[in-house]
Amino acid sequence: MQVTLGVPPPDAGSSSPRDSGRPGASDDLRELTQEELAEAFVTGDTAHLEEMYRRWGALVLTAAHRALGDLADAEDVVQQVFVSAWRSRSGYAPALGSLPAWLLGITRHRVIDRIRSRERELTLRNRLRSEPERRTSEVAESVDRLVLAEEIRLLPDPRGAILELAFWHGFSYSQIADRLGLPLGTVKSHARRGLLHLRARLEEVTS
Repeated sequence: MQVTLGVPPPDAGSSSPRDSGRPGASDDLRELTQEELAEAFVTGDTAHLEEMYRRWGALVLTAAHRALGDLADAEDVVQQVFVSAWRSRSGYAPALGSLPAWLLGITRHRVIDRIRSRERELTLRNRLRSEPERRTSEVAESVDRLVLAEEIRLLPDPRGAILELAFWHGFSYSQIADRLGLPLGTVKSHARRGLLHLRARLEEVTS
């Protein structure tokens, strides 16, 4: 299931600006204690994920923004955090800490991933600038890989996750299906459509 969430401004404080008058937000959900919300969230109701985002989306964004110093990157991290929380909800237990603490723990991992990704991109760009002309073909290949990595990053999940596991980790479709908990046919379908999309995008970029 793909989860799509909005993003609050980085200085919104500990609660989302959508708290007041937000369409579809149930008074019953707002009245849940943190413990009740955690218990309901684990059962797999997306309404409780939305309520978690309403309460702590701005907190996650603020933490990511302070760590990364870039609002666009921080907004990407917020999306990744709540998607990760949704996917791993069955593994949450109060012993792991409160819900906001758990979300901040996921945020820390996603921030580290983004910093490492930045470092890889910077290293590749620096390498490209220092390549001699005789290695033009190798430089072009590196550029293509960078473009490909960015296009895969922009794909929505699970399509982006499927192609990332296939391209950069060498996983087979059956391994990807097991890792993501998806039917094998679904994985193959997403991979095929994702490859068609990437081919079209690469043709646009390189033409």
